[in-house]
Amino acid sequence: MPTFEDLDLIDPLLDALEDEGYTTPTPIQVEAIPVLFEGRDLLGIAQTGTGKTAAFSLPVLQLLHEGQRKGARKIRALVVSPTRELAAQIGERFAAYGKNLDLRSTVIFGGVGQGAQVKALRGGLDILVATPGRLLDLQNQGHVDLSHVQFLVLDEADRMLDMGFIHDIRKLIAMLPKRRQNLLFSATMPGPIAKLAGTMLDRPVRVEVVPESTPVERITQYMMLVPKADKRRLLAYLLTDSSIKRAIVFTRTKHGANRVVKHLEQVGVTAAAIHGNKSQNARTRALTGFRDGSLRVMVATDVAARGIDVDGITHVINFDLPHPAEVYVHRIGRTARAGASGEAISFCDETEAEFLRAIEKLTKQRIEVDSDHDWHEPSVLTAPPPPKPQRGPRPGRGNRRGSGGGRRGRGRR
Repeated sequence: MPTFEDLDLIDPLLDALEDEGYTTPTPIQVEAIPVLFEGRDLLGIAQTGTGKTAAFSLPVLQLLHEGQRKGARKIRALVVSPTRELAAQIGERFAAYGKNLDLRSTVIFGGVGQGAQVKALRGGLDILVATPGRLLDLQNQGHVDLSHVQFLVLDEADRMLDMGFIHDIRKLIAMLPKRRQNLLFSATMPGPIAKLAGTMLDRPVRVEVVPESTPVERITQYMMLVPKADKRRLLAYLLTDSSIKRAIVFTRTKHGANRVVKHLEQVGVTAAAIHGNKSQNARTRALTGFRDGSLRVMVATDVAARGIDVDGITHVINFDLPHPAEVYVHRIGRTARAGASGEAISFCDETEAEFLRAIEKLTKQRIEVDSDHDWHEPSVLTAPPPPKPQRGPRPGRGNRRGSGGGRRGRGRR
């Protein structure tokens, strides 16, 4: 395996990598960095956790440094990401890798006041990391000059498509100089993204990195069959297990996340929710606590969790089963990073049997049912599917039921 020195990185970058504890480049870094030094466009097919941020930030930093000229700073590198959290993480990486270089960067995203961001833009920048909405907003106000951009990076392009940003991306591309180096990264390549790549990239080099083992292969998975009304009590019980060092709990809705956090706090479990209705300051505080270990449990919706890359997550708990089934694989992939093992525990209630069958079909494996809890209810698998919502008056809520008692032995269905 080549070393970072073999990739022709300059000493200031090598020193920064050493300070960060990086010793060996990942496969995508080995493949992508030389391509970018050659000035070629790049199409990278890679998931979060493969080292792709360093794969594009290191060569961009080096090329900006080598092409630096005296005078006012202009935005020469633009990185666009789908979520605030991912943008913040990319900004942190640029700052860490480029700490020994005379380059200036900032991150702009929505959900917070624009004053500090506008001030940073006015002060002059070499690198701008941004989410599409806030970038277009500030550009329309005349605060962003994109006429000197030499490097454009679109990260997690398929997630931008999912979140409805594809038209914003096309608007941004139209504002940029035609002569530039383009980098597009995506975990998947749906039709609209392939079309975007075809119009945006000029004879790109395609770099595709498949993880040596998929998260599903490295994660112990359990399914718990539980009535919907008992899910919160089951979750609180599970979290009394000290082996759950750091857990991310997925809910289907923002309100559901809030209700879970409220219940956990009532029973003495410290947790925080992260979703689109939370202020950016609240999201940042929660992520900081989750990363430094002061917060053990994070409750999140799928959209809010996109781009969150936190090491040391021992457990993923699917409070609500996801739909479509592909989301399940992305969720549980939050654990078992960097070769570590992890555990995924999923709750299945009487409305979710179809989702469970879809997940097992996708993953080509039958998930073991853990009945070692007092709320085990195998009949949820044979419950009739819930009626489809009808237009008109709001349907009433079903009856809630409670349960209590001791633990039972673990078994399979």
